[in-house]
Amino acid sequence: MRPRISTQAVHGGESREKPFGAITTPIIQASTYTFRNTAEIMEFMHAKAENKQPVRDEYGRYSNPTQSATEAKLAALEGGEEALLFGSGMGAITTTLLTLLSAGDHMIMTSGSYHRTLDFARSLLPRWGIETSLAPIDQPEAIAGAVCPNTRLIFAETPTNPYLRVVDLAYLVKTAQKNGLITILDSTFATPVNLRPLEYGIDLVVQSATKYLGGHNDLLAGAVIGATKLLADIKAARGVLGGISNPQEAYLLLRGLKTLELRVLRQNENGMRVAQFLESQPKIARVYYPGLPSHPDYEVARQQLSGFGGVVSFEIEGDFEKTGRFIDLLHLPYIGPTLGGVESVIQQPAALYSLNPLERKADGIKDNLIRYAVGIENVEDILDDLEQALKIL
Repeated sequence: MRPRISTQAVHGGESREKPFGAITTPIIQASTYTFRNTAEIMEFMHAKAENKQPVRDEYGRYSNPTQSATEAKLAALEGGEEALLFGSGMGAITTTLLTLLSAGDHMIMTSGSYHRTLDFARSLLPRWGIETSLAPIDQPEAIAGAVCPNTRLIFAETPTNPYLRVVDLAYLVKTAQKNGLITILDSTFATPVNLRPLEYGIDLVVQSATKYLGGHNDLLAGAVIGATKLLADIKAARGVLGGISNPQEAYLLLRGLKTLELRVLRQNENGMRVAQFLESQPKIARVYYPGLPSHPDYEVARQQLSGFGGVVSFEIEGDFEKTGRFIDLLHLPYIGPTLGGVESVIQQPAALYSLNPLERKADGIKDNLIRYAVGIENVEDILDDLEQALKIL
């Protein structure tokens, strides 16, 4: 019987017996792994050539025991054969796309994807002759209509940042399989607690482990999870491009993953309460949260997600300056660009996105938009804080 996710979070991927009898997987702080003699080198090289598992560690740019244990846990949580750990979520995305795409290829990306992912697709990939078409996330027929003879993959994100749009995975997979395309889904906002995309037929799942998976705002890491065969070339490219995570970060992530379900379930509860409260307030123009019936993707989200996450986006009745004043009136959340940690963090996306109002408008970032990434604090304290700020505003 397959263990449930909370058990996988604690025990998945880790050997029962660890060095020195330790209960936790140790940090192996080494860049190089030595061999006893030439015969051991030859044995290693033959096993490597035949892709036999497990192959021992050789050099830190390729693998590390702490990192390997973390990868095994990530694979267990997502239900994938293998996971690859990177130094950041963008490292995972860029290495994956550079490996799977070649000059003359075309990919489809759904609208609302993370703006740095869009930057990479728009600004850098064209240098290598790779084209990207953006398809509206809420128009499945547009995704199918964007397929060209040279299309190789579809890249989507769900829920998106900051409007929390949710793509129809069943339709996405159906379209991809019909056309022989690879599907990649950035599931950072959902986490494997709320969504397991591989079970829908998605080929590769990408996670910014910096966020919910680490959960404590103290590490940078990313991961891509899927079938070993599909990951093989990406793994080789990681060794060349050098984007692997380091042992310290891997250890912090491994530790954070053990409490993943506990934290995400609390953030699901807090997110829903905050969204419901904000939607009842006259000074709030609109709330974006996939757990609310008012959200445009509510029905799809209800079918796909087991929880709706800890991020709530909403619009204040007012302009850029008034929105900033409201954020400054809050006492509990930190102001910053991250999400998914135990501490609540709030931001005005327009203030961090661009100083150019026309650029913000072109990319759909409204001046009065706020993104509140709720932590695991007592929700009554979060609501009291919001209420006092709204009264003053």
